[in-house]
Amino acid sequence: MKRKFGLLVGVFMLAMMAACNKEETVKKGEAGVPLPLDVQLTVTEQVEVDGIIKIATVVTQGEDKIDDADEVEFEIWEEGKKDASVKVKSKNDKDGLYTAETSFDHDGLFYIQAHVTARGLHTMPTKEVTVGNGGNYEETVVDEHDHGQTEGFLMHFTKPENLKSGESTEMVVHLQVDDKPLEKARVRYEIWNEANPDKHDWVDVEETVAGEYVASYTFAEASSYKVQIHVEDDKELHEHEEYTMEVK
Repeated sequence: MKRKFGLLVGVFMLAMMAACNKEETVKKGEAGVPLPLDVQLTVTEQVEVDGIIKIATVVTQGEDKIDDADEVEFEIWEEGKKDASVKVKSKNDKDGLYTAETSFDHDGLFYIQAHVTARGLHTMPTKEVTVGNGGNYEETVVDEHDHGQTEGFLMHFTKPENLKSGESTEMVVHLQVDDKPLEKARVRYEIWNEANPDKHDWVDVEETVAGEYVASYTFAEASSYKVQIHVEDDKELHEHEEYTMEVK
């Protein structure tokens, strides 16, 4: 009996040590809240057509260089074509440095956005790249009913894949203003079936960590759905983005 008790105590102590070690990876400041991620993104800002664009980001938290980030990838798109963006995985060069390379086969203005998730936090700084002559773009006509985008505001929706009807789906959106997590925002998902556009469901979203908002929803049937994300704060911010979801 004593031997069994001793084994149980040993297992309990090991579990406690593992939990403590895990907690120590979340660095906290003097106020007891997690220190923010610092992501320094650098890119080749001017390049000729087909020239190599070097992308590098250094990820730190306080004095720690983070070389075990959960995700570091770069989203790339041309001016006015955000819906056609592509994502490039990074190479982990250790000591907090993550790199990648890309190129473009025509003149234009492009954007490179780093998506970094580490230690329960997410951040997404953006840089511009001018290729060749920069290209010519038609001036966007702003709808009088459109709220427009608040300067410095960024929304990144992790679009779920392989959606199935009758199954709970977790949806995650990350929000930033001026490269800092947007906290304590009011976020709601407006969801409707395109086959039945008169019925809209509204889902309140919970902020799990700074700037990360999560909600679950069950799509009732196989169909094409619209998901519009509404974001407001206690000032004048009111943003929304719409996505199409195919449910099988």
